[in-house]
Amino acid sequence: MRIERDSLGQVQVPDEALWGAQTQRALENFAISGLKQDREYIVASALVKRAAAEVNMALGLLDERRGRAIVEAATQIMEGRWHEHFVVDPFQAGAGTSHNMNTNEVIANLANEALGGHRGEYSPVHPNDHVNMAQSTNDFIPTVMRISATFKVQKLLPAIQKLAEAFARKAREFDSVIKSGRTHLQDAVPIRLGQEFGAYAQAIRLDQERIAVAAERLKRLGIGGTAVGTGLNTHPRYHQAMVAKLSELTGITFRSSGNLFESMQSTADFVDLSAALRTLAVTLTRIANDLRLLSSGPTTGLAEITLPAVQPGSSIMPGKVNPVMAEMLNMVCYHVMGNDQTIMLCSQAGQLELNVMMPIMAYNLLQSLEILTNAIHAFTERCVEGIQANIERCRDFAERTMGLATALNPYIGYMAAAKVAQEALARGVPLRQVVLERGYLSAQELEAVLDPFKMTEPGIPGKELK
Repeated sequence: MRIERDSLGQVQVPDEALWGAQTQRALENFAISGLKQDREYIVASALVKRAAAEVNMALGLLDERRGRAIVEAATQIMEGRWHEHFVVDPFQAGAGTSHNMNTNEVIANLANEALGGHRGEYSPVHPNDHVNMAQSTNDFIPTVMRISATFKVQKLLPAIQKLAEAFARKAREFDSVIKSGRTHLQDAVPIRLGQEFGAYAQAIRLDQERIAVAAERLKRLGIGGTAVGTGLNTHPRYHQAMVAKLSELTGITFRSSGNLFESMQSTADFVDLSAALRTLAVTLTRIANDLRLLSSGPTTGLAEITLPAVQPGSSIMPGKVNPVMAEMLNMVCYHVMGNDQTIMLCSQAGQLELNVMMPIMAYNLLQSLEILTNAIHAFTERCVEGIQANIERCRDFAERTMGLATALNPYIGYMAAAKVAQEALARGVPLRQVVLERGYLSAQELEAVLDPFKMTEPGIPGKELK
């Protein structure tokens, strides 16, 4: 162990650790979950430190020797090195001071070693004076959250697009497969299986749009507001220079938040994105549940579709296969909904010039983005792309649904059609038989009127409309 000092006194730090006294205190104070922050969160943290060093050098506030060492250390972290030294639990000191200091200390120690110094001595590079120059935790953490979430969204959106396209392909493949629709889980008028799947594709595309719109607002940066939004201890050109530098380093067009005080106080943009993710989770849950119903059986359920068999389904029942990919997606979606609830509550807990709940907001938001991306990829590739239609089963349901009586309304009226449906159901005979027995329509007329496929398009079956 080595002895380090901070403003509260001496702290013992492991010799091999790149972190320092404040991180060590956080390790001891916040041994809560054993969780660690996301990789992109660490990368974004190093990115902001690198950008700050480059901007402060350009503005004449940081000398080249220290600045270049900070840039090199931060770059190594951005490339994936030293992440094991970012050790603070997400349940930590409010606003993320512990994570900020973890970042500052790791970079300072790396920079000092590169300049011939030793870990824990913080000379010539100091964590606060040089690595944290022109920054506060209060503008650093929300900036890191915005950048890291933007990185994650760039991975999620293509996954959503791929899923929508997979459903759209199935919609085309199943376009001729006629089946019974169901409302209230009861028989309804006929529908084509392709129409059901086309609706899934469209719903997912709309959720993709909602996420993209919400994610665009993440590109509003408040870096340079420092503690409360005033920009104390920064160069007057620092804020705009940082926005430009972060855009240059990432290839993403970031912009000023427009009001640095709002950037300190409000976390509404994170709530907005999380809400869009929750909406996607609701859509995916509904679709996954539909697929589970449609594939139920195979001998005692609907069995209108067959999902790919990806693993055995029971430790005791031989040959059983379960809709495991849909079940996995359900669990991910429920977790995302829970994360959203936490993010919402944390956001409303902001007080005056700062929201101190940001560390767990960051963890939950990035986790939701990560698990949704991975789950959607797996669901698309191991479930949706391999779905098969049971054509005869679907057709049989289409021919037997009591919803066929709806096509009789223009000819015999709603009440008479209802009586036909009730009698057919009570006697267990086809609708056609009851209609013929009552003399409502001829066999030839019924052939045109009770055509299930014609019922899946606008119009009145059996009539030519001008």
